[in-house]
Amino acid sequence: MAKGHILIIDDEEQLRKLMGRLLSLEGYVIQEASNVRNAMKILEREEVQVVLSDVKLPDGNGVELVQAIRGKYPQTEVIVLTAYGNIADGVQAIKNGAFDYITKGDDNNRILPLVSKAMDKAVLQFRIRDLEKKLGGKYSFDSILGNSPEINQAIALARKVALSEMTVLLLGETGSGKEVFAHAIHQASSRHPQPFVAVNCSAFGKDILESELFGHIAGAFTGAVKDKKGFFEEAKGGTIFLDEIGEMPVELQAKMLRVLEAQEFYKVGESKPTKTDVRIIAATNRNLEQEINAGHFRSDLFYRLSAFQINLPSLNERKKDIPVLAEWFMQQVAPKLNKRISGMTPAFQQALQQHSWKGNIRELKNVIERAAILTDSDILDIAVLPFDFQQGMAGEPSSMRLSDLEKHHITRVLAHVKGNKTKAAELLDIGLTTLYNKIKEYNILLE
Repeated sequence: MAKGHILIIDDEEQLRKLMGRLLSLEGYVIQEASNVRNAMKILEREEVQVVLSDVKLPDGNGVELVQAIRGKYPQTEVIVLTAYGNIADGVQAIKNGAFDYITKGDDNNRILPLVSKAMDKAVLQFRIRDLEKKLGGKYSFDSILGNSPEINQAIALARKVALSEMTVLLLGETGSGKEVFAHAIHQASSRHPQPFVAVNCSAFGKDILESELFGHIAGAFTGAVKDKKGFFEEAKGGTIFLDEIGEMPVELQAKMLRVLEAQEFYKVGESKPTKTDVRIIAATNRNLEQEINAGHFRSDLFYRLSAFQINLPSLNERKKDIPVLAEWFMQQVAPKLNKRISGMTPAFQQALQQHSWKGNIRELKNVIERAAILTDSDILDIAVLPFDFQQGMAGEPSSMRLSDLEKHHITRVLAHVKGNKTKAAELLDIGLTTLYNKIKEYNILLE
């Protein structure tokens, strides 16, 4: 397996070939160019980790070339080959961004270890770039699915505020995608290279949450045997997402207000403040104005947090987006189950549209995953949906008695599996004996 790609730029063919041979024996893939023009063409079409360039080239200067390469391909490392005694070129090359320089003819013993170090650094930089691209795509606004007016309006507001440093308050029901929006805002901001830290305020008790947010010093309380960084320190320079902030204890809200007003906080057990540089995005499914009236939330903190509010629509408010969301979840889960699922029946889609989504997108994801697990077909059908999805569908019995609905559902499942009672019992999540008893009780006729 190749260690990496190296481009050698030198108009002396013999030296170029000799160096290329030496490096290729070490397992590197070698590209060669005799001038700047050809070198730039290679860099445009190939991913090169390390460049070795002579200073004097027919159509340019290697020292200036360093700046051009590093400006256009910042992950690529450049080593300059200087003429004997011309150390000034090497020094200027370093200032222009070169990894290092070698004196031609004198530093042959340095070439291999120097190239190895440059290659290690470049490979790491390319990995970081690829990871950032992957994360950027995963958390970008383009990754938010749907084209309904309601979701488009929320995205438009989030795109605008992302470019600022303003605190953002995301409002919406549980499962409506508040953390996805927070990630996207961070990714589109100037802080995106720095950490994104998500904290669920409802997951901790008051004392623990204070320590988790702000950290503590050794001896601050029983069990605090050493200093601990809090989430605000972990998020330094980046964004902290405070989910379910409506659950934050009132006593802790005053300390949060200080962070917003003075950009500083006190660690538990410490008497001097710690400065912080983070952007705060908060979210809640509660009506904070009602919480203020009930004495559960500070009005001054609310006004600080709500400088820019974005209301995220529930799935019931954007049912137009259900088909595309369901399709996406289906495509994601099917390969994990080693299944080929190519679509959904009209009845399945209709059932999704008619359902009341109290759990929003999270509930839809779970329903699709469950259906994909249960299906034995390459098409998702209504029979693999939970029973409550099938009420009110075309063809349902006019009676709303539980016994009539249960009989109808069992009949449909048996028809779906072509009378296979073992499969029907699995889909219905009941024992085989129970199924036989139901068939007898309801006098279900099997074809």
